[in-house]
This record gives sequence, structure tokens and C-alpha cells, in this order.
Amino acid sequence: MWEWITGNGFGILIWSIVALITFVVLLNRVQDRIEREKEKSKAEKRYMKIRNAMRVLIGICLGIITLAAVAVVNSEQGVEGMITSETIEIWFMEHGAYILAILAVSYVLYRVAKLLMPRVAQKWVHIRGKGRQAREERDKRGATVSSVMVRWITILIVVVAVMMILAEIGVNIVPLMAGAGIAGVAFGFGAQGVVKDMLRGLFIISQNQYNKGDVVRVAGITGLVEDVSMWRTIMRDLDGIVHTIPNGEITTSSNYTKEWSRVNLNISVAYGEDLDHVIAVLNRVGAELAQDNTFGPMIIGTPRVLRVDNFGDSGIEIKVLGETKPLKQWDVMGELRKRIKKAFDEEDIEIPWPHIKLYYGNAKSSRREV
Repeated sequence: MWEWITGNGFGILIWSIVALITFVVLLNRVQDRIEREKEKSKAEKRYMKIRNAMRVLIGICLGIITLAAVAVVNSEQGVEGMITSETIEIWFMEHGAYILAILAVSYVLYRVAKLLMPRVAQKWVHIRGKGRQAREERDKRGATVSSVMVRWITILIVVVAVMMILAEIGVNIVPLMAGAGIAGVAFGFGAQGVVKDMLRGLFIISQNQYNKGDVVRVAGITGLVEDVSMWRTIMRDLDGIVHTIPNGEITTSSNYTKEWSRVNLNISVAYGEDLDHVIAVLNRVGAELAQDNTFGPMIIGTPRVLRVDNFGDSGIEIKVLGETKPLKQWDVMGELRKRIKKAFDEEDIEIPWPHIKLYYGNAKSSRREV
């Protein structure tokens, strides 16, 4: 046994280092997952078990590395004897050139995919959504689909390249692939949360629930979607806080900016105002805003009075609705409020504030208004 370890010590050392790096990376990912799952005791316990297993594997790797290093040093050839210019030249002539070619082709394929896939995705989305979706909506959808496709193509290229390199240096990849399949099944059972995230992410992307650049509310958080993948959604809220949400936690998604957005305002006026006059003023302001050079291109449907919506405590509420391009409703509503205030001032229309009437006894003369 020791003779075999001594004879293959250098290879064992290299592969042990590769395994150690892999387990350290996985341990960091699991640790991040534990931090996100602190409020869910069951999920946290599951990932803590995986973390402990990773730590055990890292300890085993460190032990193997130590053993292999001792074997290399104590071998008959020693380090200098095992690694010489002749052995490096022979190895490169037999395997190195082919491995470099694999790496070069893989890199070229990656660059081509990164360059072409966004164009292909954008063209496919624009052709499919033409006439049904606004151009901005198709652009966001294309950006989301292309980023997901580039990630998966990159993973495929890396896996194929690694398999080809292992086969070239003499590793039998058939049992390795079988072992990877078994390990994948075991990992699937042990990390069901990851599988749940991936499946939910697949549904989100395939069903076009939201894309990069949309404003959505998911998992109780409202913000701008900065990135969507198969595993998680990254959002930035109005305070600039970035939220990373595992897709498995998303059960309901509310999209504020899909295809078009809506102006929805309740304008309150005093009870003594002429409602027909107020409605005419509001419709005029909405029509003028729709003709504005700056805000007109943002508007799809002119803001107009829908109805008298409510008898409030201090005034009568009138509902105004309109449609805008995605993400433009807040700009339009802000400008519309400003213009309504100016128009009401010009027309001497009162915007009410809370009133309280105090009565002292039943005498009308003792009634005071505050």
C-alpha cells in the first residue's frame, strides 16, 4: 500500500489539493445559505449537517495531502527526481498540447456564446412578442433569457472540457460519471432547498413572471429586479438596499411594470365644490399632460376621471386613472399632482384638510368650528 502511495504520490497530492479547493468553495456556499435560513429552523439544521460533513471532508483532504507530501519527499526519486525538464517535456508532448487545445476551444466557445446568445435571445423575444408587448418589455425579457442561457452554456462547456481533460490524462470517466450521478441524487435529497429554488426559478423565467428591470413585490419585499437566475432573485429597494431572495421562497410575485403601468390617484376636494367643474378641470389637466413634449411619450392612456370614488371624512374623493409605459407611472403621477395643485389654485377649488366641529349644548350660537 505504501509503495503504491509513494509511486503515485505526486498525482494524489494534486488531486487532493483540487478536492480541498472544491470542498472549501462548497463550504462557503453552505455557510452563506445557513445565514439566509436562520429564521427557518428545519432548513438551518439541514444545512448545518451538510456544513459538518464538508468540514469532515476537508479534514480528510488535509490528511491525504500531508500523507502524499510525505510520500513524495520520501520516494526514491524525490521531488527533484519526479519533476524534471525531461519529464515535463515528455508529458507536454503527449498530453499538454491537446489539453491546451481543449482549453482554447472551450474559451472561444464561451466567448462566442457570451457574444451571440444575447443577440439570439433578443431577436427571438422581439419576434415572439411583437404586437403584444412594448419594446421596453421585450428588451427586459431578452436580457433575462440571455443571461440564464449564457450561464447554462458556460456550465456545459466547463463540464465537457473537464471530462475531456480527465480522459486525456488517463482517468476513466465512465465510473466518474456514474459516481457523479449517484452523488447528484444524494445531493438532491440532502439539499432539497436548492432543487426547490431551481424549479421555482425555471417557472419564473419560463412563465415570464418578471425580468431584469421590473419593479416587483416578492417575499414581502418591493424593489427593482437587478438579476434573475435559476436559484435566486436580486432586488434593490427604494432605500438602495440589495435583497437576495432564494426563488424557493417566492410563492406570489406582483409585477408593477409588466407591459404597461397605471396612474391611480384619488383626488380629494371639499364638499362645497361643484363636482362637474372639478371633473372638467381634472380631465383638462390630464389631456394637457398627455400632449406635453416630455411626459406625453410616457403616456399610453390619457389620465381621466373614472368616478366619484368615496365620501371621505374631510372631502369627496375622485378617482383618476391612466396608463403609462412600464416604470413611468411614478414620474407621470408626480407631474400630474403638481399640475392639479396649480389648476385648483387657479380655479379656486379647495383641497380639504381634516376638520373637527365642536358643539356646546344644543344652541346653534355656541357651535364652533376648529
